[in-house]
Amino acid sequence: MAKSQEEWRQGKKNTPFTSKDGGSTRLSSYAEMSTMAEETSVAKGTEARAVAAASIPPATMDPSVPKKITSAIPKQRQQLLKWNGWGYKDSRFLYQDGTIIFTGDRYPIGGKVSLPHFRDYVIENFNVDLSDRREGVPVPNEFPASVPCAEFLQEMRQHGIDSTQNGEDRLVRCHGQTLHDVHMMRTGTFKRIPDVVLFPTSHDQVDRIVQSANRHNVVLIPYGGGTSVSGSVTCPEGETRPIAALDTSQMNRMLWIDRENLVACFEAGIVGQDLERELRALGFTVGHEPDSYEFSTLGGWVATRASGMKKNVYGNIEDLLVRVKMVTSKGVLEKSLAVPRVSCGPDFNHLVLGSEGTLGVITEVVIKIRPLPQVKRYGSLVFPDFGSGIRCLREVARERLQPASIRLIDNEQFVFGQALKIPGGPLATAAEKLKKVYLTRVKRLQLDRIAIATLLFEGHEEQVKQHETKIFAIAKRYGGFSAGSSNGEKGYILTFVIAYIRDLALDYSIVAESFETSVSWDRCESLCINVKSCVRKECAKHNIQHYLISCRVTQTYDAGACVYFYFGFNHAGFANPVTIYEEIENKARDEILASGGSISHHHGVGKIRSRWYPQSVSDVGVQLYKATKRELDPKNIFAAGNLIPVTLQDNSSAELTTSLKAKL
Repeated sequence: MAKSQEEWRQGKKNTPFTSKDGGSTRLSSYAEMSTMAEETSVAKGTEARAVAAASIPPATMDPSVPKKITSAIPKQRQQLLKWNGWGYKDSRFLYQDGTIIFTGDRYPIGGKVSLPHFRDYVIENFNVDLSDRREGVPVPNEFPASVPCAEFLQEMRQHGIDSTQNGEDRLVRCHGQTLHDVHMMRTGTFKRIPDVVLFPTSHDQVDRIVQSANRHNVVLIPYGGGTSVSGSVTCPEGETRPIAALDTSQMNRMLWIDRENLVACFEAGIVGQDLERELRALGFTVGHEPDSYEFSTLGGWVATRASGMKKNVYGNIEDLLVRVKMVTSKGVLEKSLAVPRVSCGPDFNHLVLGSEGTLGVITEVVIKIRPLPQVKRYGSLVFPDFGSGIRCLREVARERLQPASIRLIDNEQFVFGQALKIPGGPLATAAEKLKKVYLTRVKRLQLDRIAIATLLFEGHEEQVKQHETKIFAIAKRYGGFSAGSSNGEKGYILTFVIAYIRDLALDYSIVAESFETSVSWDRCESLCINVKSCVRKECAKHNIQHYLISCRVTQTYDAGACVYFYFGFNHAGFANPVTIYEEIENKARDEILASGGSISHHHGVGKIRSRWYPQSVSDVGVQLYKATKRELDPKNIFAAGNLIPVTLQDNSSAELTTSLKAKL
């Protein structure tokens, strides 16, 4: 049976938040941990001593660490995870015996519970025949031959660095989770994959890999959790040099925790669920929960400037980051102190944040931690329309009353979410009818216009109560009212299974994807209206008749908000559905920028949004980045091709030009 929501929240059983063996073994001595305090090759003289000293854990180090962590994700990730889709192999939406179910017991919606409303929704809105399933191709038996790099591999063996040239291991690390990536895997049309996969176990081994790659002209693409939605880990098709995927999964130690100063140091390859599980066992949390939290890594969060659903309390990754260590071609870049703030010229943490693997390899990260909250409480609000909800969220932000998470979904997503409800018995059916009567006759709302906000409160009991009272009072001024904690909890937890829906869609000739932006409050509603209108017009031009375009506000700030768009369509009869999707989304991105939105709030630039990078940062900004790239990576071994359009990259060639890719 699927676990209850309470069990899922607490991480009981063998969930993606709890490993079978307790999740960790202790290192044998302080000496093992101290191997992480190597002197950096970038520093000279007294600078070298200062940087080396900075790697020494603080005097208030918790005696329960360091730890070598047994990850929930195995080294051979394809044993547990899908090679050509999202998430766990045992978890998926499936049409079976006349209904749609969700397999596995990792999530509350699982256990093969029937979802007949979802079945009806898919048929009605996308006009598909659920008996006509078209699965992707099986795992291939043949793979592109590796580009020779014998001298490089010999040095890896001499340094004791594990590597593999197994075709399947290379294949699963040639892509992230963009629509183009997954479609490429499902159709067997991949062209360029890594020539070797490396598994370093420490900062020192990464340093040796980078030095050797520079000597032998080998391209390095850092690989964390494989959840990239920007094409950032996709191998450039025209790259003729050997490509090594540097898999950080074996660099996942918890190095030290400073309870007094509430900071902790981890290796960059630790997966989000492992990091949180280990900290919770010690009474702490980071509180960083992106949708990809189960699979993405700490290093990946830093490299993409990630944001989590609970950022209102805990902050985005740039707020959580205290110090970061990155190996570049010129040596190690690292601040010499871990203090709350310093006025010492430009902050080089922000050079590493968002660098997307183009400047070096992130190896260790010092982050802020917090004691576990005493209270966690969910809530939800109903608004007469999406605009009223936006104005309420704006007022909540103005008063700086945001709970840990506050998100607003439009009517299209509300209807979609209702379809995912597990049907109850006669009493539950009667209760649903009464709710509709209450909404339409008592509250006089139109069901085809209402919008829903989901809330998550974390903190002390009295603090949470005051928070709830004030937010509900603000909601009332904008026509909103409470819809209970159960709806809020279901909405929050369903976030972790939404990504699985795309795999079901692809089985039935539906291409679907999400894209996001950030925008100021005064333009938030108009941007949502303009982008949805743009997508509808583009669908009409392409004669696409069965599609969905919807949006939600996911994160809020003093000055604006993050908006997600979800778009999918039935591509039956179209020869090139991914290309059509890319064209429509590119038009939508143009409209986003024209309406005052950003290139991305937290997904990053990668390759698929690089065409908009120059206008986002200015020509001077592009030249500044390129100068940094030339200084830190003169031989361009970190040649993933992210951020800068290929036509503006140094040493670019026509062979390296690739089309823009769609993404998750």
